Amino acid sequence: MAIEVRIPTILRTYTDGEKAVQGSGDTIAALFADLESRHAGIQDRLIDKDKGNSLRRFVNVYLNDEDVRFLDGVSTKLTDGDSVTILPAVAGGMA
Repeated sequence: MAIEVRIPTILRTYTDGEKAVQGSGDTIAALFADLESRHAGIQDRLIDKDKGNSLRRFVNVYLNDEDVRFLDGVSTKLTDGDSVTILPAVAGGMA
């Protein structure tokens, strides 16, 4: 099963500068584990193990343009050909 994963600039050090990588897995959690096997260290930037292996607070993950937090989080099911986008949350603005 091939899943395209779009990587934000801040995490591209883990993917040798690649903007997108291929991964596999039947859930978001399995996909992240697969990415970790080829891009060591990336999973720790995405998953908070101290909070039940949930997404880190300031990481947004989209499955085909839908926020996985409004689906099943890291248990969200994947199918062949899906596209996953990882985006760091951005804060700031005018004070």
